[in-house]
Amino acid sequence: MEQWTKQQWEQNVQQYDQTAFFLYTPMCGTCEVSEKMLEVIEKLLPDLQLGMANINYLGDLPYELKIESVPCLIVSDNGELTNKIYAFKSVPFLYEILKK
Repeated sequence: MEQWTKQQWEQNVQQYDQTAFFLYTPMCGTCEVSEKMLEVIEKLLPDLQLGMANINYLGDLPYELKIESVPCLIVSDNGELTNKIYAFKSVPFLYEILKK
């Protein structure tokens, strides 16, 4: 998964039908587990635009998107925010949400 900046996230949202952005912090154990799950998703859905970023380096984006906690997966469909996932229940759960 590629590290994105705020600008890269915004460009991908405008450019692609579906985009997912994984937000984490470095010392978060749950974030590490979630990242492993998303690595599997990345292999299952190679066309999905999927990026990640340390929330501490995103400036005001977390406030703009009203991010409540990490890990968080922001999903955008056709340029609109459609989902914020905080509970990464399982790979099949994430796959069902992202396979569109």
